[in-house]
Amino acid sequence: MKSIHRWALAALAVTAAARPLPAAAPPAEGEVVAVSLVSAPGRAELVINTRGMVNVRDFTLSNPHRVVLDIAGATLATAAQPIYDGVARAGIVNVRVRQYTPTTVRVVLELDRPRAYQVEREDEGVHVTLGADETFLAWSTGVPPRPLPAEAASVRIPDDRQMPTVARSIGPSMQQRAEPRITVSWDGAEISDVVSGFAALSGRTIILGKGVSGSVTAEIRDKPWSQAFQAILAAQGLSAQEMSGGIIRVDDPGQLAAIDSLEPLETRVVRINYARAGEIAHSVKGVMSKGRGEVLTDTASNSLILTDTKSRIQTVEDFAKGLDIRTPQVSIQAKIIFVDRTDIEQLGLKYDLGSRNQFFNKLVQRPDPFGEPGETYNPNVNIIDLGGNAVSAIANADATISGSAIDLVFSTALGGFSLTSFLSALERVELSDIQAEPVITTLDNKEADILVGEEVPVRIIDYSTGTAGGGAAGAPRATVQFKETGIRLTVTPHVTSNRQVLMSLRTERSAVKPLASADLGFSIDKQMTTNQLLVADGETAVIGGLTVTTVNRARNGVPLLSSLPLIGGLFSFTDNRENRKDLIILVTPRIVDDGAQIGGN
Repeated sequence: MKSIHRWALAALAVTAAARPLPAAAPPAEGEVVAVSLVSAPGRAELVINTRGMVNVRDFTLSNPHRVVLDIAGATLATAAQPIYDGVARAGIVNVRVRQYTPTTVRVVLELDRPRAYQVEREDEGVHVTLGADETFLAWSTGVPPRPLPAEAASVRIPDDRQMPTVARSIGPSMQQRAEPRITVSWDGAEISDVVSGFAALSGRTIILGKGVSGSVTAEIRDKPWSQAFQAILAAQGLSAQEMSGGIIRVDDPGQLAAIDSLEPLETRVVRINYARAGEIAHSVKGVMSKGRGEVLTDTASNSLILTDTKSRIQTVEDFAKGLDIRTPQVSIQAKIIFVDRTDIEQLGLKYDLGSRNQFFNKLVQRPDPFGEPGETYNPNVNIIDLGGNAVSAIANADATISGSAIDLVFSTALGGFSLTSFLSALERVELSDIQAEPVITTLDNKEADILVGEEVPVRIIDYSTGTAGGGAAGAPRATVQFKETGIRLTVTPHVTSNRQVLMSLRTERSAVKPLASADLGFSIDKQMTTNQLLVADGETAVIGGLTVTTVNRARNGVPLLSSLPLIGGLFSFTDNRENRKDLIILVTPRIVDDGAQIGGN
């Protein structure tokens, strides 16, 4: 039985590594023999090595962003078919090469964002050039892809106690496209034979612990080997742990924990450049060995002091360095436009009709014959003639126009009466145009606040303190408070992986306005917006727009006479006011510094 299973596992390793080839194509003149991605100063080059006469056609696709090259008149050599290793190089996250048609080979570059590129045809093949700010290790279809280092891959899993190390060695983002897939069934196979088969399939060194035994009965259909391996170990009550050097050991979880407890500890100091050591210490602690690992922070040097087992210390150190990324900076420019326009039209007529012996002394002041020379009657004194028939009248006596532009008086005699007319008129236009452009620069995910204005002292009168002890009247107590007014911008930006800016934004414009010349208090005119929005780099967005129009019309006058057509205005006071306020708020974010890790690792 054991020999049969060994033969099946050996066949499994060969079958899982193979990939179905495209249908047989008719003979073509050219051939694609290799595809390579290499680094050059300031650029990245994709080199497609060809033989024979071929034609090249290129175009782009979006969602995701891709550059597609069709090599017409060519077939794909077997050596040019290995799968891309999944490492992001100069914004290239994947390279796919396949026989698209019997006479066309298609090469697809998946990019993290739209990028400029240039295609050149040379004797040895086709060169595709893209701009690059960093160097990287070359990749080529001529050699098998290297597995991702365990310490780098472990950064992708927040809690290494949740998944065996063998499942982390390639990383979740690559498992579906880089791992060999298996289809196999076991019927009472020894666990040692099953582990040997996985070792042969994956190319990894897997050591089975002493005393581990058991039989495996299971069936797996087209699954990545690491997932299948994890499932088999879980069913047997076993765990896998990766040692330094990449060797995987399989044993009982308690036995692995006992071995770890005997492993000597090592301490390292990691200098943090961009982040604050205290901010990332909690995240680093989550990946350390439970019960043995310890992390301390040194605020003077902004460093982390890491203590863990020798097999884990390098993984923890790399994890801490991976969190210390260069944070991008964002410049936020807001434009606040506020226009306040007020139109005022006021017109009114007053009339005073009286005689020498009877009159109202409210509008026209008559001289007092019994007083000093030039002295007039008190305005509140009305003179009535009790010795005969007389009439007196005033119209619109209490209607006034404050700050009138013109005052006209007309007086005439009507028999024994005098008629005096008072005309007041005013037309005024008030315009306030305020434009503010606050600009502020801050780090990604950090709140920034800017205030351009002043602190205005506001006098507050407390009339409840206006009486002293014993009931005597006293002066009310006055206090002074300071109110912040002006233009304020508060923003927290976040740069997304596709170079957009997500902002939590608050804009405010305020001004103190006294209610009256007396101590009657103040009102604060305020225009404010609070919102969140997603804007592309350098794009201007309207985050607020408001128009308020207020129309007030008042009319008072002599009953009946003020309602007459055409001449009704001669017996009334009219007050027409129209106020219009327009508010527009614009915002433009710009990414000043992309940082080192925008788009993720």
